[in-house]
Amino acid sequence: MRKLIAGVSVLALVAAFSAPAFAAPMTVKGELVDQACFTKDAKNRGADHAACTKECAEKGQPVALVTAEGKVYTIAGGLAAEKNAKLIAHMTHTVEVTGEVTEANGKSTITADALKMLSR
Repeated sequence: MRKLIAGVSVLALVAAFSAPAFAAPMTVKGELVDQACFTKDAKNRGADHAACTKECAEKGQPVALVTAEGKVYTIAGGLAAEKNAKLIAHMTHTVEVTGEVTEANGKSTITADALKMLSR
């Protein structure tokens, strides 16, 4: 009986540590940027970088939301579908996105289907 209980306990621990973390719903405000360009140099944002950012988004490259504090959220879900179709018109603008936020390996992702435009 002790072996059975010990075996079940080990399985429960393995399952607990291998299960994906639950996503937390959150609203995040920030600027939409081309993630690769921004990662190379944080100056690659804003109106001076708008044409390049839009071009990269049209190619389907990952788009990120950068907060005023500098936290970066990769955008996933419906907003990133069809080569960022819903994001292209809003690149370099300040927007608000409400969605499920997950973190893995020190990187944050927000999965959402819509955004709210705040400023150009």
